[in-house]
Amino acid sequence: MTKRISGLLTALATPFNQQDEIDFQMLKVLTERSIDAGIDAVVAGGGTGEFAWLSQSERIEIFNKVAEFSSGRVPVIANCGAMTAKEATLLSQAAIKSGADVVMLGIPYYDPLSFREIKNYVKSVADAIDVPVMYYNSPGTTGVNLNADQLGELGREITNLEYVKDSSGDYQQALQLIRYHSDHIGFITGWDSFMFAAILEGATGAMLGTANVVPHELAAVYRELKAGNIPAARKAWERVFPVIDTMLSIPFIQGVKAGLELQGIPVGQPRKPLMELPESDRKVLAQALNQMKATSR
Repeated sequence: MTKRISGLLTALATPFNQQDEIDFQMLKVLTERSIDAGIDAVVAGGGTGEFAWLSQSERIEIFNKVAEFSSGRVPVIANCGAMTAKEATLLSQAAIKSGADVVMLGIPYYDPLSFREIKNYVKSVADAIDVPVMYYNSPGTTGVNLNADQLGELGREITNLEYVKDSSGDYQQALQLIRYHSDHIGFITGWDSFMFAAILEGATGAMLGTANVVPHELAAVYRELKAGNIPAARKAWERVFPVIDTMLSIPFIQGVKAGLELQGIPVGQPRKPLMELPESDRKVLAQALNQMKATSR
């Protein structure tokens, strides 16, 4: 039986070695780091994991390894979105075979799809598998934003579509999903800076790329929120927020990798065509991390 998804989810980075191959030993380090911090689930091969620059075989190998590394201690979400429903189905079936608990589906990009086309794509994949599905609403990468009513409709009409990761950056839309559609689809914010407010409002969870870099600090915020200790949660959030804000203000994937390296966790450079973080941005991020550490003493 698959596990329910809630709480904090780390969108795992994909480490690369000097030969531009996936560094699975460092991927294990990242997985363990999140689990040890108290993160509730991990995401294999998501946007922060540079899936767009991975081959199909590499994506499947990441599913296999993250499931192996997590060893059932936390749920695994596998990002299986692809340019066709056929390829997404093949990836989803491979992810389920590896032990993934939830399949996340982004939609094909390049030519913006209609809502009818999106629904058909998602239903085609969901009908072919027997685990919960999470729709990945990422208008910045696909050119299409599904609004709260459309996402609620997907949740009502597709039996195993149980969650949406919403990376629209639209907080009004987030509130509408929480308030009006939570009976049909669980809202997972994919906008890191919304984490505090979204959980406080009743979101199912938060999927955060920044959790690679500051997992302990984010888990501390979540624990206090769930315990109802709002002043303590706010204090913990104020400590970590400048780091999150900085990472959202610079190239994000590059910032995640630089943030890990600055803390002694070498995960290599992003895969080309992405380039390493500019030195000016690296200095700003280092300053934010140092200030966070100073306020933690």
